[in-house]
Amino acid sequence: MKTSDFDYDLPIERIAQTPIEPRHASRLLVLQRDKPQLEHTTFWDVADYLLPGDLLVINQTRVIPARIFAHKSTGGKVELLLLRRIDLTSWEALVGGKKVRAGTRLSLDNGPEAEVVTEMEGSRRLVRFAEPVETYLAAAGQMPLPPYIHERLADPERYQTVYSRESGSAAAPTAGLHFTPELMARLEANGVQFARVTLHVGLDTFAPVTEDDPLEHKIHTEWCELGAETAAQINRVKKQGGRIIAVGTTSVRTLESAVRAATAGEVVGAYSGPTDLFILPGYRFHVVDAMITNFHLPKSTLLMLVSAFAGRERILAAYAEAVRLNYRFFSFGDAMLVK
Repeated sequence: MKTSDFDYDLPIERIAQTPIEPRHASRLLVLQRDKPQLEHTTFWDVADYLLPGDLLVINQTRVIPARIFAHKSTGGKVELLLLRRIDLTSWEALVGGKKVRAGTRLSLDNGPEAEVVTEMEGSRRLVRFAEPVETYLAAAGQMPLPPYIHERLADPERYQTVYSRESGSAAAPTAGLHFTPELMARLEANGVQFARVTLHVGLDTFAPVTEDDPLEHKIHTEWCELGAETAAQINRVKKQGGRIIAVGTTSVRTLESAVRAATAGEVVGAYSGPTDLFILPGYRFHVVDAMITNFHLPKSTLLMLVSAFAGRERILAAYAEAVRLNYRFFSFGDAMLVK
């Protein structure tokens, strides 16, 4: 297995720059692993492929407005993208600017003072603020859209799921962006259940793998939580013969990580903590029966994950067909149902 095995050609015009309105009007490509043909529909009609008793597992994380700006004492401009809170006042951040080294003091525009405490890998730094920075983010922070999106987002809430609750992500769990309250009510009326988990998304999730051998890639740790109530719900649905359908790769990783906490007779157990689970072809899924997911970047860990679920050849063939049929790719793009 090589990283190049997960490459594909994508015309730049296929990268969605703006979200579709309404959310559930996006297109949906349906790949059934036991059938050779693909189906094409809209996301509103995902209800046609779900059964009473199925359980959709959604990631309730909320993106924080984590891009902020500061100045060094010399006047030089610095951009900070906060990735992960370490403690009450310290954050791991991506830093843009010249010579931002350990010991560099920063002044936020109309905000608290800060200091670079530790230099980490690449442009990552550990930054300590003089006070908790969350209030400042709410007032002055900008939404950290992925670098391949060049259009300004008129409504920042369009980069949040309608069910987001727990702030902490540097990027949205984009498979969930297709859901609307109307669609969720329709599914529940059909007997489909919802369960909530949390995984705070880091930018590394979307980064391409640069090593020739993906086994040499170090996937960065993300924090996730699957509560006792959700664990009981999942175990109950499994025993009753229902399907566990993960909404997004973040939900997949949370579910499969919670297997480690299961006791005898359980599929998953309650879990809260870090996960570095890296799912590659050859992985045996313990919980997930189907998944809803967007179209992912070439050579990314996310493309490797969906390839592990449905087979690399099937996924790449489906992607080629999606390109041919003008599907929209990446964060604001269309969706797949893989079952």
